[in-house]
Amino acid sequence: MDTLSSFSRSKIMASIRSKDTKPELAVRSALHRMGFRFRLHYSELPGKPDIVLPKYKAVIWVHGCFWHSHSNCGTGKRPKSNVDYWHPKIARNIERDKINRRKIARHGWRNFVVWECDTLDDQKFKKKINELRIKIRKCHGKRKKRN
Repeated sequence: MDTLSSFSRSKIMASIRSKDTKPELAVRSALHRMGFRFRLHYSELPGKPDIVLPKYKAVIWVHGCFWHSHSNCGTGKRPKSNVDYWHPKIARNIERDKINRRKIARHGWRNFVVWECDTLDDQKFKKKINELRIKIRKCHGKRKKRN
């Protein structure tokens, strides 16, 4: 049973954004400080990835733990109320994520995921971003250099 009125719940749900979220802005800011240049929500790739690094043929998905059912954190738990609505909705998000990542990989791009909870703790976030930086640049250095 929902503790809020339908009007209050509707207002809260309407305020949830899919672009320019706090976690996404944190990742973009960190990448920019490291010298990466990127495109946002690039519609020519399947699923319009949140961050696209064309130079490295890499995409970064910034997932909300609730909306994409992150199993390794507390906010990724599925709701216990209105399960007939929420479970299929979240299951569709998870399946769509898998499909989009596969399609992008088939195009020769690499997929990386940053979870919302990774951005909440400064130490954890710095570690995650540093690992991401290393992984993104790893394959790029193996390309043939021009003379």
